[in-house]
Amino acid sequence: MAVDRSPRALVPVLVFVGTVVAVISSLGAPLVPAVAETMRTTLPGAQWSLTATLLVGAVATPVVGRLGDGPHRRGVVLAVLAVVTLGAVLAALPLGLGWLVAGRALQGVGLGLTPLAMATAREALEGDRSRSTIAVLSVTVVSGVGLGYPLAGLVAELGGLHAAFWAGAGVSLAALLACAAVLPPSTAAPRGRLDVVGAVLLGAGVAGLLFALGQVEVWGWASPLLWALAAGSAVALAAWVGWERRTAWPLVDLRLARGRPALTAHAAALLVGLSHYLLLTAVPVLAQAPVSERAGFGTSIVVAGLTLLPFSAASVLGGRLARLLADRAGRHVVLPVAAGVQGAAFVLFALLRSDLWQLFLVMAVAGLGVGAAFTAFPALVVSAVPPSESGSAMSLNQVLRYVGFALGSALTATVLAAAPSSGAAAPAAGGYTVLAVVGAAVCATTALVAWLGLGSRRASPERAATPGGQLSAR
Repeated sequence: MAVDRSPRALVPVLVFVGTVVAVISSLGAPLVPAVAETMRTTLPGAQWSLTATLLVGAVATPVVGRLGDGPHRRGVVLAVLAVVTLGAVLAALPLGLGWLVAGRALQGVGLGLTPLAMATAREALEGDRSRSTIAVLSVTVVSGVGLGYPLAGLVAELGGLHAAFWAGAGVSLAALLACAAVLPPSTAAPRGRLDVVGAVLLGAGVAGLLFALGQVEVWGWASPLLWALAAGSAVALAAWVGWERRTAWPLVDLRLARGRPALTAHAAALLVGLSHYLLLTAVPVLAQAPVSERAGFGTSIVVAGLTLLPFSAASVLGGRLARLLADRAGRHVVLPVAAGVQGAAFVLFALLRSDLWQLFLVMAVAGLGVGAAFTAFPALVVSAVPPSESGSAMSLNQVLRYVGFALGSALTATVLAAAPSSGAAAPAAGGYTVLAVVGAAVCATTALVAWLGLGSRRASPERAATPGGQLSAR
């Protein structure tokens, strides 16, 4: 098949791939109550249909980024999309919860595609087209969620739970065919060998931490097994950091995180990801929960999905406002302001949950903050590295985002499972209030970290790292 190298065709295909990544990362969220009901399992058990995807994505992102940081990028993208399609088919088959979670885990491999799409845009496009495409791809990861939620809900409402995953398989296959037709070969130099040890250590550390968090309600906080698992996870993650700093071919080159802007962007990515998924997973559960103790609205999956439309639209607007704010006030203020806006959404969520329209308002405010934050990350990260390392540099940022996503997903299930309403399996109102308080605290921490890390740079913004100023100094 001939490859169309026209930037006019390449840009929409890259954005389509970013949208597929967003749908993959969020497809399980509005369906979690339906998974629990259909599979006759608990809410934390059903939540693994989302958490497993994010967990695999956190580990697969640097692996895919490293494999694609060279001349085989096109082949890696096509192979990953094939795995994603296979995972969607496996999740769609009525084989039980275990197979559904396994299929969703395979889909998580696709979460590593965004850094490769950004690297392709930076290499194949020039000037403003390259910068704007990278920014759009970053926001698409957020805004595409608003598209995936209602569509998944509508398909599930009309055709059942598994029909939504069949639709996901169709979208993934379409992305595979589009990339096969349009994606150009990479001109980057060959990279070194894959760091298998680093991948194993990272996977063990993150998986152990998430599993421990998910078992809090079952084992209890005083369980020696719980703390032993948490300690083992911490040791594995510490060993991963040490290994990555010593090995000649690291999975994630932590040296690319040097400098205050990059360090701040990576820390903020973890925190924003965590707080982002607290709302993203809690709101659909709240919308579908039975009406009891003012803690549920009893809506359909479709309506629960529609609560994310304001989030999607506002995230796009937030990205545009972030660029305007950076131009007028400086790039250093974008992340603190974005965290403050996101924190306001949690305050609203704590105070306003009596009417359904209030959930729409909460998600719109959250979208403004998250969209602005995600727009700021790429410029902060890639401005400090050469073009040949952009995929690896963004991989670390994506890893931390997905770790935050997975932590937010698991934490939401744990908190809500610990707050059942009297006489019902649905969470009580207090559980959502706890999530709101936790989210507001995380956002305040994000704002503080961002201001301390970037506040002093207002008079000396970084120069672009590429010849010709491909990346904005603002």
